[in-house]
Amino acid sequence: MILAAGRGERMRPLTDTTPKPLLQVRGKPLMQWHMEALVREGFTQQLINTAWLGEQIEDYFLSKNGQLPARILREQLSNQEQIGSSWQLQFSHEGRDFGGALETAGGICRALPRLADVFWVVAGDVFMPQFQFSRAAYEQFTQSSALAHLWLVPNPPHNPRGDFGISADGQALNLPKDAGHTHYTFSTVALYKRAFFAPPMCDIQAGNPQGIKTALAPLLRAAMDAGRVTASLYEGEWVDVGTPERLAQLNAT
Repeated sequence: MILAAGRGERMRPLTDTTPKPLLQVRGKPLMQWHMEALVREGFTQQLINTAWLGEQIEDYFLSKNGQLPARILREQLSNQEQIGSSWQLQFSHEGRDFGGALETAGGICRALPRLADVFWVVAGDVFMPQFQFSRAAYEQFTQSSALAHLWLVPNPPHNPRGDFGISADGQALNLPKDAGHTHYTFSTVALYKRAFFAPPMCDIQAGNPQGIKTALAPLLRAAMDAGRVTASLYEGEWVDVGTPERLAQLNAT
């Protein structure tokens, strides 16, 4: 699942007419970097949630007959072989259905009936071009007792206190933000099991028919306190493309 429903307030005026995940980074839409990386590891069934200017996202990635346009498929070459032929997209249009975005957990719950028992989630507005959505990591998580596995990154300047900790044995930790604990920033990349979004962790009905808006962080912290979340530290390139200045810096390199 690629999260693409946000308004992108800090990115205005660029996002007044273009949804942030469609802004171009090094020659292609920001969100497409994730979509291609998922396909390279065989994760060809992808779902995108939308709200603000969501019709632009669907129009960009789907042709009139519901298939990926040739201009997208032509870009997907690996060892001279097309890798996009089995790429299938679905959309969860929160804006169309409820008049606006449902926040991260609410949006995932809305899409849950169409997601696999184990699924990736990544925000469409972060840039991490070397990240591998590893099949081995997926299988390892599937066999574990964890309900979620997060990829954390070193803290960027705009989030110096970080979000969560990591124990020596790979448990994600909900720790006080003081000098005695090391925190890292949540990259937005994670693996989840459907059970994470079910009682007792989450009380929203699968499919979220009422359109309940719910943030993800409180659910993660509760699951961490129960010992059901693991984490890895990712130290490759990662940028939260949250301002026009950060976008310009990326495109200048």
